Amino acid sequence: MTTALITGSTAGIGAAFARRLATQGHNLVLVARDTKRLAEQATELHDQHGIEAEVLTADLSTEQGIAAVETRLGDRTHPVDLLVNNAGFGNKGRYLDVSMADELAMIKVHVEAVLRLTSAATGSMRSRGRGGVVNVASVAAFVPRGTYGASKAWVVQFTQGAARDLAGSGVRLMALCPGFVRTEFHQRAGMGTDNIPGWLWLDADKLVAAALADLARGKTVSIPDPRYKALMGVVKLTPRGILGGVSSRTGRKYGPQ
Repeated sequence: MTTALITGSTAGIGAAFARRLATQGHNLVLVARDTKRLAEQATELHDQHGIEAEVLTADLSTEQGIAAVETRLGDRTHPVDLLVNNAGFGNKGRYLDVSMADELAMIKVHVEAVLRLTSAATGSMRSRGRGGVVNVASVAAFVPRGTYGASKAWVVQFTQGAARDLAGSGVRLMALCPGFVRTEFHQRAGMGTDNIPGWLWLDADKLVAAALADLARGKTVSIPDPRYKALMGVVKLTPRGILGGVSSRTGRKYGPQ
């Protein structure tokens, strides 16, 4: 049985990955900040699917948390075959309204942790000639909209570049770029969601199923929904100057409240 490590596993997209992979018979390493929720999740997945679920409490906005997950990924006696870098968060407010400490914490989780954990995982995977990494980004990566979008743009560019460098090694890397998904993300950031149209919302379980299918097909970027594929097609054709204005207005309409 193969093993998948998922960061931010206890809610939202991370929890959907855990459910899907457990259903497929993968053992799991579940990573999040809340030990109690992790233990409950591990017990539930073990009882329902008969898989082994290891828990690792780690806050990826800290050096200690990142290092703990790096150590687990580097354990070649219990190798990880699939890494899902899902942990992340949003900050409520525009640039300069958000504290520098909060901005730097976001960069720590979205950029430094993704870089270090991907490197720890793929080093071992390359030596075995197989493995996969899913780095959860966002469609916000494709529009000029604050630190969150900028950090997710880095995730996409990094993943694509690393995938090219590891081509032929047996290791696959993919950036997953969802739109709005009903998770705890907005609630934790104190963002209202009542103003977001219903048609923009995605189901986490369907999103994960599509993402894993894209990974199996060898895609390096996955936008797992026809609605968002169409929207991003329009974005690619829109001049950056115009796109910046549209993004700002859309962010005020559909963004943090």
